[in-house]
Amino acid sequence: MTNKGFTLWFTGLSGAGKTTLAKRVEKEILMRGMGVELLDGDVIRTNLSKGLGFSKEDRDTNIRRIGFVCNLLERNGAVAIAAAISPYADVRREIRALHKNFVEVFTKCSLDKLTERDTKGLYKKALAGEIKGFTGVNDPYEEPENAEIVLDTEAESIEDSTNRILTYLEERGLVPAPVGGDVSAEERKAIEAKLKDLNFV
Repeated sequence: MTNKGFTLWFTGLSGAGKTTLAKRVEKEILMRGMGVELLDGDVIRTNLSKGLGFSKEDRDTNIRRIGFVCNLLERNGAVAIAAAISPYADVRREIRALHKNFVEVFTKCSLDKLTERDTKGLYKKALAGEIKGFTGVNDPYEEPENAEIVLDTEAESIEDSTNRILTYLEERGLVPAPVGGDVSAEERKAIEAKLKDLNFV
């Protein structure tokens, strides 16, 4: 397998698990010997997109900037992981068109569950009309229609979602299998038992 660059793009509402999953996948890919950079939407806004507001134009500009950086990384053989709400379908399509290897991950979660998870109370404030332009409440979020991976983060565990992403990337030939990944659980137990018998472990 060649070490080719690709972009893994997490989209979904605030609190749906984008950053948590992106960090898990980043760690796994690093452990497999690949160069990877994580671009988190909140971090990007305080650095690359400082000064932008939350109008549609500013949101689109922010996403285009993230997409541009991801494209540069991919072209240079790195893995780019983006975790950004990216609410508008037209701009996501525009970003996809820039890349040769683009994998969209939609973290899907109900508004009720997101409100329940929200420790800062932002959803409750938005639902009460105290916050204007909040994505998913009083500003639109256009769900992806053709995402390569759709994760129900309300029902799935973080581990299950992470494994689904990695399995997809392995099957596409974008990341190598983990060391020992071709050994079954039964074979692994038998090997461990034999090593214990020989006092190696």
